Amino acid sequence: MSAVPRRVVTGHTPDGVSVVLSDGPVPVSRDLPDDGVSFHEIWSTEGAPARITAAEESEPTQRTLAVPPPPRGTKIRINEFRPGHLDARGLQSPVHRTASVDYGIVLEGEITLLLDDSEVTLGAGDVVVQRGTDHAWANRGDVPARVVFVLVDGEFDPAMAATLPGGLAGLMHGGPRD
Repeated sequence: MSAVPRRVVTGHTPDGVSVVLSDGPVPVSRDLPDDGVSFHEIWSTEGAPARITAAEESEPTQRTLAVPPPPRGTKIRINEFRPGHLDARGLQSPVHRTASVDYGIVLEGEITLLLDDSEVTLGAGDVVVQRGTDHAWANRGDVPARVVFVLVDGEFDPAMAATLPGGLAGLMHGGPRD
């Protein structure tokens, strides 16, 4: 597993003073060694607008390890894709679609986004806006690729959903191998 990222969480005292509530490694990481992928869960919100309280009642990253965010919610995670873990199709992740808008920001290395009709390789500093498309990921390089993903719950327009092969039946609701 890769180095666990540091997470700093701010909040408020009962008097409304801004403070650091926690500063340390992310509390939830998941490693899929056979796939060469690690997930580091940074934060999650439920509902919109996101409720801001003095402190969280419970650790939001321990609510669920599902790929898509909760309804009307968000997730932020760092994924590490290690090289040398491609399947027979040249993929490192399963082909999947979620009802979400995902912002992927490459921190290190290169990662290839595979779509139905094309692929694009992204490098450090590149950003992809993933809008509910069927896709997969592959690290075809020789160094780990670290990508920050910010996932925002979404909803398919009914006309758009009607054009999808199989409709919305194939949406991913759980984790990468659930």
